[in-house]
Amino acid sequence: MVVIEQVSTSSSTEENRDRKKVLEDDDDQSAVAREVEASASDGFETASDGEHDDPDKAQEEVDATAWQEHQDSQQEEAVSEDRLIQRTLTQLNDAKLEGNKLYGAGQYEEALEKYELALHTAPEKTEFVEIRSICHANRATCFLKLGKYEDAIKESTKALELNPGYAKALNRRAEAHEKLEHFDEAIADLKKILELEPSNVQASRTIRHLEPKAELKREKMKEEMIGKLKEMGNSLLGRFGMSLDNFKAVEDPNTGSYSISFQQ
Repeated sequence: MVVIEQVSTSSSTEENRDRKKVLEDDDDQSAVAREVEASASDGFETASDGEHDDPDKAQEEVDATAWQEHQDSQQEEAVSEDRLIQRTLTQLNDAKLEGNKLYGAGQYEEALEKYELALHTAPEKTEFVEIRSICHANRATCFLKLGKYEDAIKESTKALELNPGYAKALNRRAEAHEKLEHFDEAIADLKKILELEPSNVQASRTIRHLEPKAELKREKMKEEMIGKLKEMGNSLLGRFGMSLDNFKAVEDPNTGSYSISFQQ
């Protein structure tokens, strides 16, 4: 006899109910997860999202890059300008040295041209002040040798405008002044040299040599001025039958001033 085992209907029904409940729980959990994910995407950003989407931070990165590029550009320009300055200084020194060689050979006109070339090449910038001053002073020396003393004074003055403490330029200008018998001007330049170089024996000796000449020239100029004034006065007084011979000037030894007295 075959025995057929029957499954309890109630038991099966309970299992089906449990299974359905598990599925419903899974669905509820999935729904919750989806809701959380949706909420997160709607209201919040993840760290990775914030890094790419923050406009302020992106602008800061752009600004930082631009600043660095600007700094790099300025550095490159500075290096380029330094190289240009060094190259120009080299060219100027070469021209100056050629001028010095020509001067040493007694070719003063040719030396003047070399120094002039250097001056035309040198920009009027701080880096070139010294060499420009030297070239002007060297041109003054050439003009002294050529007997062109006025030009020597002009070139020395240009050198001193660039470098007021340039003793050699002062000495060359003093020499040119002496040649033109501008003794007071020469003494003034020599005194400036002594201010810069108190132990300069040559400057002191030259001042002592020039002071009597300066005094003699002043007296001569005074006599010439008096003579011209006397001539002018006689032409005016002659209309009245008089002359300056009727007037006598007496110098006060204490003050150096003069008093005038009338004589018939």
